[in-house]
Amino acid sequence: MSEPTYRTVSKVVTGRATTDGDGVRVTRIIGTHELRELDPFLLLDEFKSDNPDDYIGGFPSHPHRGFETITYMLNGEFTHKDSRGNTGHLTAGSVQWMTAGRGIIHSEMPAMTDGLVWGYQLWLNLPAEHKMTEPRYQDIPPEEIPVVANGGSSVKVIAGEYQGTQGPAKTWIPAHYFDVTLEPAATFIQPVPESMTAFAYVIDGEARVGPPEQATVGTPLQLLVLAGGDTVQVTAGARGARFLLLAAQRLDEPIARQGPFVMNTMEQVYQAFADYQNGTFDT
Repeated sequence: MSEPTYRTVSKVVTGRATTDGDGVRVTRIIGTHELRELDPFLLLDEFKSDNPDDYIGGFPSHPHRGFETITYMLNGEFTHKDSRGNTGHLTAGSVQWMTAGRGIIHSEMPAMTDGLVWGYQLWLNLPAEHKMTEPRYQDIPPEEIPVVANGGSSVKVIAGEYQGTQGPAKTWIPAHYFDVTLEPAATFIQPVPESMTAFAYVIDGEARVGPPEQATVGTPLQLLVLAGGDTVQVTAGARGARFLLLAAQRLDEPIARQGPFVMNTMEQVYQAFADYQNGTFDT
């Protein structure tokens, strides 16, 4: 067996404050001028507030086509309704994995619990062959998300496989979505094939990403893009660390996007707008 090739950090991106939906205040990490996209990841937002004025308008009905939206709640609640008849009520620790496919119209309304609403929304691109697939909705409660704990680490496996434990989310492309908590000085190691794009987003503490001699220190609100290699290594600092590890198969396909639609050509995007305007979008 060959020695692992550890991934180093090629770029560090700090989230930027912005608004989305009906005035919801978010920190945008992917989807800014600094990191427009990270194939196949299209957007990553963190929403976190103890002030209802920051999110009370929520995300009223809006369309999507050509990708998936993944919402992960740490605190608070999220109510989902869509044009396919799906409803969902996310609570702390739960995940909503929605495949927009050929078209879906949905609304998302947040609410706090214990004085806080806090979560993440990720947009994951679909390959060209699946962009017009039938929409799919996965409502994953916290009790269905396995946790693997050993050696000072605790890993929630939302998607993909960690140490033989498979996450519950069904994905169109190979993908990992882990929520990792490390005790001080503990180390997390995960094989991630060269063909996957990978990044770590630091939630708390100090995460030293990469092999010790080439590690880059990440702190909260920072996303660390991982360079080529086949293994991810992260070691916590003196206060421990918590981070999201995301990885997914690169598509290497053209991306055409405007507003809520992500396709491969602008002609396809214009067709999505036309379908939405003439009432055939999600039929």
